Amino acid sequence: MRAQIGDDLIVFDGGGAEFAARVERVSRSEVELSIMERYEIDRELSFRLSFGVALPKGDRQRWLVEKLVELGVSQLVPLVTSRSVAQPCGNAIERLRRAVVEASKQCGRNRLMAIGDPCSFDAFLAEASGTRVRLLAHPATTSETMLRANSPGEDEDVAVIIGPEGGFTDEEVARSQEHEWRTISLGPRVLRTETAAVAIAAVFAVPSSVSR
Repeated sequence: MRAQIGDDLIVFDGGGAEFAARVERVSRSEVELSIMERYEIDRELSFRLSFGVALPKGDRQRWLVEKLVELGVSQLVPLVTSRSVAQPCGNAIERLRRAVVEASKQCGRNRLMAIGDPCSFDAFLAEASGTRVRLLAHPATTSETMLRANSPGEDEDVAVIIGPEGGFTDEEVARSQEHEWRTISLGPRVLRTETAAVAIAAVFAVPSSVSR
């Protein structure tokens, strides 16, 4: 940003607080600020929105993270499924966590979206069992269970599972139903993993735009 001594900035701690600050010293490797004032500003959704996603390949992962941050998602957990095309590793997860910080700066969000450790499909089903609204996106679902018919009420936490490019196996869908997850459709077209995740997040982030 080429900040100079005396410039005023807004910084945030990732936990919901913002601070008015002033640049006091600039060196090659660090900048020293004076904190002037603290603000508690809430830009979060009124409910917790968690996604378990079988990550796509390459740069599409970063794009997915950026958009979910902008839309207010609380947590993204990389899923390992039967047809996963990308195996999340330590370095990749750290890159995604850095992408969360950059996206938060861009959109003005002061609470960081959590990037969870890689998790198996069945482990995520079990861990989210206490979440009130549990949805699994599956293209083969009939139109009677389109997402627009299943929007959550106020303060109802939501967990969503998005599969890999090849979709879920029949066995995975059956296991999700055993854990009382609802399968949902996004229409007659097959969407890419990141497109489906962003489409669902947008429904919850801007609920007034959804036909009920």
